[in-house]
Amino acid sequence: MAPRRMETKPVIFCLKSLLLLYCFIFWVTGVVLLSVGLWWRFMLGPYMLLISNAPSNGPYVLTGTGVAIVLFGLFGCFATCRGRPWMLKLYAVFLSLVFMTELIAGISGFIFRHEIKGTFLTTFSDAVMRYDGRDDRSLAVDGVQRRLQCCGVYNYTSWFSSVYFPLGGVPASCCVTFSDCSVSDLKNATLAARKVHNQGCYELVTSFIESNMGIIAGVTFGIAFSQLIGASLACCLSRFINANQYEMV
Repeated sequence: MAPRRMETKPVIFCLKSLLLLYCFIFWVTGVVLLSVGLWWRFMLGPYMLLISNAPSNGPYVLTGTGVAIVLFGLFGCFATCRGRPWMLKLYAVFLSLVFMTELIAGISGFIFRHEIKGTFLTTFSDAVMRYDGRDDRSLAVDGVQRRLQCCGVYNYTSWFSSVYFPLGGVPASCCVTFSDCSVSDLKNATLAARKVHNQGCYELVTSFIESNMGIIAGVTFGIAFSQLIGASLACCLSRFINANQYEMV
């Protein structure tokens, strides 16, 4: 049995090295998800009011998933170093659950992207119609128009039917050059056309979603299927360790 054990040990060492490398990469993805969740919660929170009327659970899901992956990434490193088969099997089960969750989330996002665009259109249109320049949704509208250099839902004419237009005209966040925009210009439909951005925000956002959907889906599915690699490595290592222990008896 001695030669057989000598053949098994290099395989175990190789599998351990590969699994430790994978655990480190897996841990890094957890840190990234955790960072994205916190960034979404504290930086993108106001903009989420334009996508849904209800508070989004997305940042909490990402943060919780990131924390779980960080902890299980550390557990995977510990299980690999200790070489306990039951720990490796538990790690493989967790990776399989992560794979299923990410796969379902990716498929759902791809299938329901049109519903997401429809919800954004409805909520953003309502925010434009009820704009007052002071509440959270109004500030979010200003932020979108300023950052994306767009104006209104389809174009600047969307503001003509808003409750704000008779008082303040087109919001200053639509201006191409802020110093060249006066309130009187923004109240004048003819002059405002030359002072503000002509492209609507809805078109910009939806075109971005459509043009990048393939990349987003590819990255999501790629990350999801990478969990199968880790689960396979953990199962193989567990099997070789069991075989090696059996031969030593």
